[in-house]
Formats: sequence, C-alpha cells, structure tokens
Amino acid sequence: MTPEHADLVLAERRGPVLVLTFNRPDKLNAWTDDLEDRYFTLLSDAEDDPGVRAIVVTGAGRGFCAGADLGRLQAVGDVSEADLLRPRPRDLPATLHKPLIGAINGVAAGLGMVEALYCDVRFASASARFTTAFAKRGLIAEYGISWLLPRLVGRSRATDLLLSSRMVDAEEALRIGLVDHLAPDGSVVDAAVAYAEQLSTHCSPTSMAVIKDQLQNDADGTYAESVARAEGLMLQAFRGADLVEGVQSHLDKRTPTFPSLPVRSSHVPV
Repeated sequence: MTPEHADLVLAERRGPVLVLTFNRPDKLNAWTDDLEDRYFTLLSDAEDDPGVRAIVVTGAGRGFCAGADLGRLQAVGDVSEADLLRPRPRDLPATLHKPLIGAINGVAAGLGMVEALYCDVRFASASARFTTAFAKRGLIAEYGISWLLPRLVGRSRATDLLLSSRMVDAEEALRIGLVDHLAPDGSVVDAAVAYAEQLSTHCSPTSMAVIKDQLQNDADGTYAESVARAEGLMLQAFRGADLVEGVQSHLDKRTPTFPSLPVRSSHVPV
C-alpha cells in the first residue's frame, strides 16, 4: 500500500479503543476502492489484535462519508458483474466480533449511510445528516440497507427514507432510532470513545461477540428458536472463566479482568 493510500483512513489508538478516521475531507470522505481496502484492512487487523477491544469510526472534516465518489465512476452505463466484485465482502464491518461504534460527525449519504448502519451503536453530532440517496441517483437500495434500515426504524419509515432520499437531521435520526446518542459538534468522537472504553473495561469480549452473533442470527427466527439457542449458549457461559471473573469482580467491587478474544476471532465458537 502506498503512503497516499495509507492516509485515506487514519488509525489512532486510545488505550483499548482503535479510532479509524475516513480522511478525504475535501471530498466529504467520499468512498473509493482504495479507501475501502485501507478501511477493511484496518478492521481485519483490529479484529485480530488482542489489545483492541472496541473500534470507533468517524470522518475527517465536515462529513462522515458522502457515499461513492461519483467523480471517479467511469462508464457507469456499462458496468459488468465483474466490475462490482471486491476482494472482501462489502459488509465486512457488520461481521466483526468486536464492537464497532459510529461517530457520525457530518453527512452520511448513500454508501456512507450504509457504513454508519453497519456500526453496532451510533453517536451523531448535532450537525450530522443522513440520506439514502440511491433513488436520486437512479440506483437501488444497495449493500443490505433494505434489510438493515427497517429493523432500525420500521418498514414504513424505511420506505419513506429509501423512496424519497430526503435528508434527515440529527434530531429526527435520534427520534426514529437511526442513531442512539447525540453529542455536541466537536465532541462526538470523544463521546463515542468514552462509550467504547466502558465496553472495553467492564464487558467480556467473548460475551459481546456471542451477543452480536445472537442479534444477527435471531433477527429472522422465532422467539422459541431464540430461547432454545440461548439455553445452549448459557450452558457454555456457565462453564466459562468469564462468568467466574464477572461474578467475583462484582462481589469484590473491582474492575473485571476479562481475557481478550483470541487471534482469528472469527473462529470464536458461538
């Protein structure tokens, strides 16, 4: 990777939290294949770094991500299936076992909004804005947003946002469940990092990985299936060292010392 590509996403460690920053501020951090490659590499490295327990993603300047860089699209009317293939799945951020926290500092449009929705928890600054954008570009609901968005805001609101491509401000985003927390302009990253530090310090990495898996896999199942699966997972938890540490640290009134996820955390049995 060239130094230019390395600068497309900046990485900063804040203790157990890795902060990743999309870094094309002059383009409102519009998405390119090179930016994607850099971002996904950093996410994959963080997944396998025992010292990283949570990840925060944000954007440099006034935007989070303005979507695909339309100025770099060539021959848009003659795109083949092969042109859309990428070396890693486009929803890789949604497959992480470690918490991914969005610090949405400005506009999140199209693919940029999808990237925000891939996060487990979203913080938004007061000036953050969201738009699906696809219908206004002659596109369809891309990258799984037609599955993600109704589960956050309900089918009717998702239909509205996808068909109209209208802009949603931070207050409405919080009200309809598109984001989880608001922060004043200039402080959204610090707020997201503080939250990520709480997860890193007080919550079992294994528990969080399993819970994320439950949320994903139980989304389309029945209540009975969820209960049955949880019973098997509970048995594993009761046999694990994390439960012993979680209970003992509570009784001792001290911070727990949970072990990190193992390297190749995608192989954690869940």
